[in-house]
Amino acid sequence: MYSPPSDPIAEQRMRAHHWRAAQELTVTVEPTGEFWGWAGRTLGVPARTAAGALVWLRLVSAPADKASGKLWDGARDAQRVFGDLDGHRPALLGLWETVADGTAYRAELSAYVDQPVLSDDPVLHRGLELSDSWWTDLTEVLEKVAVLGTDRVAVRQQYMDRAIPQFVGIEPPAAPCWTTAHGDVHWANLTAPPLRILDWESWGLAPEGFDGAILYAYSLLQPDVAARVREIFPVLGSTAGLAAEATVCAMLLQTVGRGDNLVLEDPLREWAHNLRRRCPAS
Repeated sequence: MYSPPSDPIAEQRMRAHHWRAAQELTVTVEPTGEFWGWAGRTLGVPARTAAGALVWLRLVSAPADKASGKLWDGARDAQRVFGDLDGHRPALLGLWETVADGTAYRAELSAYVDQPVLSDDPVLHRGLELSDSWWTDLTEVLEKVAVLGTDRVAVRQQYMDRAIPQFVGIEPPAAPCWTTAHGDVHWANLTAPPLRILDWESWGLAPEGFDGAILYAYSLLQPDVAARVREIFPVLGSTAGLAAEATVCAMLLQTVGRGDNLVLEDPLREWAHNLRRRCPAS
């Protein structure tokens, strides 16, 4: 689980604006269950409506001049396009936003998810026993997402052209097909049972197989789970999925270079080695 901002003033402001958002959206925050996101950028807490229904109130912050675009509008756009995906995505119930001291804040009020996430960290550090029906639900939900059109972009060709040679060591493979992806399918965004897929900030167009490749990357410390991911996403390992795999491998190796996901460095480098062997131009 992530921690509050390292700056006490930023933490105080996040708490103050979260409290104000609760007032504006007419909910009462529960005294337990606080959850901070990466670098203290988000703060989520259970809350109750006036009717007593349990909901989730999440506050997102960003510099005011960057409070727009894909990440900022992801939850709102996802609600408009996907709805609740037959109960597999928490419905967005309300929004509130403000700007103060050069920082923009947006509160997202969502349906509450009773099930805990499968990991407190995106990287899976322990084995999992998941039913066949859970895996089937995951693939079916992502297939529904994949066929819905959008002009949002999860990963850009320009990034692939730059990052894949730098971090994987191959020329960027052509993506035969671009489909709509969640864009951040890792173990801290999944629940079981039943399946819920959380945090739809990053969704948009990506090379086919992108979501499966992300889940595989975050499973690398658990070989049995990683093998299961490749089994249920057969595009991985194919020519059609090479662009997605190379992109995700490059993305995660880039984070390693920044000091994040260091536990994945060795398996990521092995993955990159295997991708170089598979690449026709290698």
